[in-house]
Amino acid sequence: MVKKFLSAGLCCVLLGGCLTSDPAAPAKKDEKKCQQKCDKKAKECPEKADKKCDKKAKECPKKADEKAVKTAPAKKAEKTAPAKKTAKAAPAKDSFKIEKCTITGKTEADKFVYAPGEKMVFIINFNAGKQEIPAGKYNLAILRDGDDGINKTEKYDLAKVKEPIRFTTSTDKPGFVRVRAVIRNEKNRWIGKAEQRFEGGAGVGIDQLKPAAQEPADFDAFWDKQKKRLDAVPVKAERTLISKADAPVLVYAVKIDCAGPRPVTGYLTIPANAKAKSIAARVSYQGYHTNVQTVPKTGPKNKINLTINAHGYDLGKDKAYYKDFFEKIKSNGVKYAFDPKQNSDREAAYFNGMTLRVMRSLQYVKSLPEWNGKTLIVAGGSQGGLQTMWAAALDKDVTEAHPSITWCCDLAGNTKLKRLNGWRPRYVAALDYYDPVFHARRIKCRVNITRAGLGDYVCPPSGLAISYNELKCPKNIEWVQGSTHGYVQKGAQRFKMSSGAGK
Repeated sequence: MVKKFLSAGLCCVLLGGCLTSDPAAPAKKDEKKCQQKCDKKAKECPEKADKKCDKKAKECPKKADEKAVKTAPAKKAEKTAPAKKTAKAAPAKDSFKIEKCTITGKTEADKFVYAPGEKMVFIINFNAGKQEIPAGKYNLAILRDGDDGINKTEKYDLAKVKEPIRFTTSTDKPGFVRVRAVIRNEKNRWIGKAEQRFEGGAGVGIDQLKPAAQEPADFDAFWDKQKKRLDAVPVKAERTLISKADAPVLVYAVKIDCAGPRPVTGYLTIPANAKAKSIAARVSYQGYHTNVQTVPKTGPKNKINLTINAHGYDLGKDKAYYKDFFEKIKSNGVKYAFDPKQNSDREAAYFNGMTLRVMRSLQYVKSLPEWNGKTLIVAGGSQGGLQTMWAAALDKDVTEAHPSITWCCDLAGNTKLKRLNGWRPRYVAALDYYDPVFHARRIKCRVNITRAGLGDYVCPPSGLAISYNELKCPKNIEWVQGSTHGYVQKGAQRFKMSSGAGK
């Protein structure tokens, strides 16, 4: 419509007859009088004025343009229009910032293991600082589920939460209860990050928990066969100096021949001038990711340290190489280690090559002249914790194992016993050969499980408890309240357990 860009002043000129239908004809009336007359008519019937403006403008577009330039007061009106001021002020209606809030939780009795049927009381603290929370717009939801299959939800208007909330539950079944406190918006969606949530839990009879699957009858025979495959490939390595030759700790890129689809690759650090058979060795394993292993700037000054990646890719390549590599290790379009068809064949499973590389990494470190032949430490978190358990079970020379939030424990737990599941490969029977709960039975060295999250459902607490129960060696574990896989709340409750000479 022309009226969208014609000024109010122009409309009045058209209504007053100042513009004829002939584009070349001059205005016949005094412009000032004409303007006054048109202003009056426009006020009396603005809707009619708009229609006449449209009509006159169409009849004489040239004069319309000229008058718009001369008499357009509408722009001033637009500058003072209240609509824009209202739009700027709109955010003030809700100044609540979720990122300024925190939610923490704990168990009231400062314990996390309860008797069957005993009340578990969780204290949930919400802190919004000095913010005012709009009533009815947000709610604090407390969600309870567990290995017993029971679900429960309580909701509170966030604006009315002024004191800590006591949430009570219980279970009669051995296993874990999960409790989460989250903030939901008016669309009932979770909002906020880890600091704006509490995810924790408690257990009943956790020392009674057993693996859901039966250990394969030929478990040891299978691994003896894999060791023979590995021994058929000589321990041959390429070592490239990365650090300066006069550095106090020398850094090397290493590539070690291995059975299976790919070699062992990673970074080795050795204290400069270390004498033969003088220092301990540590091998570290990495979590699940498709990032490229970074080059360490240095390493410990009192021990050998080898950190390998889980895949055996070449080091020092460009982005295109790694993008292509991680695409190629998918199976049937599924991310690595998650394809149930691939995992159904115990020797074709992605974990098979990974385990061979773990064993070869230990063989290589033991071949280094600086190793003292006594102390061999293995460590890692998540997928690295899984590899740590393999290492300690499959190499009798390992003297200490430090797994953390160990991945893939009790893989059959959800399928066979409906235990709460984690983020991990779908269970198939061939994966039993890689489950750390069965490897745990074969570990002889001290095992220190440095963290087990009571709110971690990438690596569910039931699986961590079972892996701990299956250890027959000196052992200890630290359970952490409010700990998910990647987050630990500040001031979290910690519960330590130990057996034998565990420290």
